[in-house]
Formats: sequence, C-alpha cells, structure tokens
Amino acid sequence: MAKSIAELQTIAKIVRRDIIQMITAAKSGHPGGSLSAVELVVDLYFNHMKIDPANPKWADRDRFILSKGHAAPVLYSVMAEIGYADAPKDRLNTLRQFGSVFQGHPDMRFIPSLEASTGSLGQGLSLGLGMALGARLNASPSRTFVMLGDGEIQEGQVWEAAMAAAFMKADNLVAIVDNNRIQLDGFVKDIMAIDPLGEKWRSFGWHVIELDGHDFAAIESALSEAAATKDKPTCLIAHTVKGKGVSFMENNPKFHGMAPTADECKLALQELN
Repeated sequence: MAKSIAELQTIAKIVRRDIIQMITAAKSGHPGGSLSAVELVVDLYFNHMKIDPANPKWADRDRFILSKGHAAPVLYSVMAEIGYADAPKDRLNTLRQFGSVFQGHPDMRFIPSLEASTGSLGQGLSLGLGMALGARLNASPSRTFVMLGDGEIQEGQVWEAAMAAAFMKADNLVAIVDNNRIQLDGFVKDIMAIDPLGEKWRSFGWHVIELDGHDFAAIESALSEAAATKDKPTCLIAHTVKGKGVSFMENNPKFHGMAPTADECKLALQELN
C-alpha cells in the first residue's frame, strides 16, 4: 500500500537519524550527499518501485543503482527500514567496520539484494542501461533507476551512456541527478561547471524533468511522468541541499566526506527529533 506524504516524511526523518548515527559510529563516511538523497530514495523504495524485499531477486522487479556509491548510508538505511533481510536494521552502526555487510560503498558480495557494486564514479548509468535493455529483450515490465551525483556527471562515461540510451529509446530507464551543487573539493560550479544541465540532457535526447528533490509530491509527480514517457529515457534533475536536515551541514562542503564528532552527532539528532 502506498505511503502518505506524512508517512514518507516520518520515514525520511528515521533515515536521516540512521545516517548520522552510522557515520558517527564509523568515524568516516559521506553525510552530505547521503542526506541530500533521502526523499528520493525513500519515495522510490516505499511508493514507486515494484520490489519484494522477501524475494529480492524476483525477475520482474524494478532495479535501483546508486551510482554515487559513497552515499551508501542512505541506501542501507532505506533497505533496512523496508525489510531486506541482508540489510539488518540492528547492524547499521557497523558501517565501514571489518566484516560488516555495510561496506563504505555498496558491495553485492556482502548484500546480495543490491543490484550492483558501485562507487567507482561514472559507471552506474552504463550498468543501468544494460539492465534496461535486458528487461526489454525479456519482455519484462522491469524499470531501472540510476542515481547520479552532480559532481559525478563530470565523468565522460556518463555522457556516452546518455547518448546510447537515447539512441536505443530506453524508455524504461530513469536517471536521477542529485543536484546538490557540492562535490568533494568544493562547489561544482568552481571545479567544473555542468550548467545548463537540463539543456545538456535534452540535447542528448532525454526527456527532462526538473524538481525539488525534497518535495515528496513533486517526486511522485516526476516519477509518474517518467513512467508515462515513451520512446526516450527520462532524466530527473532533482534540486537538493547537501546535508539536508542538519543546519550546520547544509550547503557545507566540509561535510561531503567528514564524519560528525560525538557533539555534532548529538546536535544533529536533536535537530532531527
């Protein structure tokens, strides 16, 4: 049964708390880009994708690939919250520890329910296109969703995949750009500007939807529009806030890849209460 917006907002708050606690416990990780992606990943798993956590390899399931694999904490928390047995909720705080299933980047060797091992940036869209084309060959209704970072799309392979997907009319493929405007070394515009982003994807032959990536109603509408779009893939450019939900992390490049201290964790959890 579909979740209401109020229910999704409650889940999003749980996920944000998980992210903060996981990364604090690990003393390393990427809070900023995990927090910016929360609403998008929550909506996909709880309200949009056809999945069965009790049967994670169901042939006609929808696929999700977190190409920006350093944001693994958001995916781990959502998978645990929705009930994947190989992503146990009570083990989330073992993130990045030796022997933990929750590696620093998604790894299918530890969590078989994942669709791909990711984190080497620029490769996820190619993987997603292959899955989408495979589904078409199998006459499967499966759809594939790939989340990319805005810094990540500076990688050339992304645009090779974008060109191929449009040429092959892969309308069962959706790229989601988490456009939070910050990458590892600072603001995207100062490192290698990617604007005008919508025009770039359109010029490659994609249907483009720009939206507020923290607004559940906007996300629902965009995903429905993507599902109704035929003969071309869809790119959702989700305008988000790096570190969303924690005031001192928002729009702060420092928290791209720095864990909060114990005191910062306590403050963040108070804000998320």
